[in-house]
Amino acid sequence: MGRDLALDLGTANTLVYRSGHGIVFNEPTVVALHGNTGEVLAMGEDAWRAIGGDSGNVVAMRPLRAGTMTEFDITQRMLQAVLRRVGVSRLVRPRVLVSVPSMSSEVEKRAIEEAVRYAGGRHVTLVDEPLAAAIGAGLPVHEPIGNLIVDVGGGRSEMAVVSMGGVISSTSVNVGGFNLDAAVQEHLRATYGVAVGEKAAEEIKVAIGSAFPSPQAKAALVIGRELATGNTVEVKITADEVRQAMAAPVRVIVEAARRTLSEAPPELTHDVLETGMFLTGGGSLLRGLDMLLAQECEVPVHVAERPLETVAIGAGSMLEHLDEYRAAFQLVRRR
Repeated sequence: MGRDLALDLGTANTLVYRSGHGIVFNEPTVVALHGNTGEVLAMGEDAWRAIGGDSGNVVAMRPLRAGTMTEFDITQRMLQAVLRRVGVSRLVRPRVLVSVPSMSSEVEKRAIEEAVRYAGGRHVTLVDEPLAAAIGAGLPVHEPIGNLIVDVGGGRSEMAVVSMGGVISSTSVNVGGFNLDAAVQEHLRATYGVAVGEKAAEEIKVAIGSAFPSPQAKAALVIGRELATGNTVEVKITADEVRQAMAAPVRVIVEAARRTLSEAPPELTHDVLETGMFLTGGGSLLRGLDMLLAQECEVPVHVAERPLETVAIGAGSMLEHLDEYRAAFQLVRRR
């Protein structure tokens, strides 16, 4: 059991939980490739530093989009490197539990299983990501009450009402933190004629971004490339501008949460009205998102204690209590 692993393979970050040890790996889901040969040169933090930079023959890329594999071969090799980093070898092939988006197709699930087996895992078990998030947030998922979990990731947001050890109703949208970054990039391009990279847009979002109006007038100085001349320029952007730029993708997330709640059985909806909604994922750290959801969905909203690690913690708990959660595993596999 001490070698068994739980894997949160996210679009933005990959986390590995080892049974009995907790989270032993947490790095960006990024791979650096040689531009000519396609050889994997680096992964994780080392590869992330190459994104948006001019590194000659080194190309940095994300092998997953919206929580699903877009580059199967590269994902396999990345996973192999990840598992090697946490001690997996040809002689040590652990059981691996993997959280997957609740709306994944059977083809996508089989692809994930095959990639993990190729990387060195055995007896691969897939579980719904919202269920793992609910468990990681400490919600009483086995009890006959409704728990609404909203997991805002990098490329996808998952909402689900969880009860009696399973997902009762769920919604998945291909909108997450990366879409917020892209909205900031597009605003700068359209309004100021200035281009900035993915990392710079994320830094702006973190520094002054919000989903709800704030009485404080914040602003940031942005250094980018002027499209007309190619010169480096500096522009000032306000928090209100950033909030308005991100309004469309934020609205998609809010509407998906409302839809999930409305589609749940009335008795479980009543539970949520009392206990509230629980936010996880890196996107949940956007300022004011909890207040906006509380206003629009008319329920209390709570942000998980460790939102970036909630899914991995929940998957790890499931790994260490296999018999207790076996029914949930079977629920996933029947889809």
